[in-house]
Amino acid sequence: MAKIFSIHPENPQTRRIEEIQTELRQGAVMLYPTDTVYAIGCDLNAKSAIERVRKIKQLANDKPLTFLCSSLSDIATYAYVSDNAYRTMKRLIPGPYTFLLPATKLVPKLVQSPKRKTTGIRVPNHKLCLVLLEALGNPIISTSAHLPPDEDSEVDAGYDTGITQAELFDRLDDLVDVIVDTGKEPTTEVSTILDLTGDEAILVRQGIGDFGF
Repeated sequence: MAKIFSIHPENPQTRRIEEIQTELRQGAVMLYPTDTVYAIGCDLNAKSAIERVRKIKQLANDKPLTFLCSSLSDIATYAYVSDNAYRTMKRLIPGPYTFLLPATKLVPKLVQSPKRKTTGIRVPNHKLCLVLLEALGNPIISTSAHLPPDEDSEVDAGYDTGITQAELFDRLDDLVDVIVDTGKEPTTEVSTILDLTGDEAILVRQGIGDFGF
């Protein structure tokens, strides 16, 4: 059974943030809200936790994972950023955007696309996420809490089914270690994905982020 931490969405309680940070450093897997959908995540440096996230999501090792960074300068630690990519990201972050970028050696292979050596990175416009990132000091894995249908349940932990927060928490209670509850219901709003590995930004998926080329 997961530990549930009730957090104020705009003024996260310092003590609870510290408790969550401790859990993450010890390899916990977390269900938490972002500025788009609820996400499943962990400390980027916790290999065993990343493996668990992949197992929960039933992801093959050739499927890359996205992670959250706290700032543009933080992104430059984990990805090679061209001048064009820098200008694009500077204009759009923080916000509901995922950027595909060439990964540096600091990005675990379990997270990268093995063929392209790329990774997906976000800087969310979300108080709780940014506070957690600052407290942890490491990026946080962020993959949507959309799971394959449970054969024993009529509830699908996706976002196209109108799932409630209570249903989402119930479905994932035995799969994660920490659940962060800000009192807000899950949404269906996904991020806009931009491929910034080349000379021009390429739209991969249109989400709620309007990039306005």
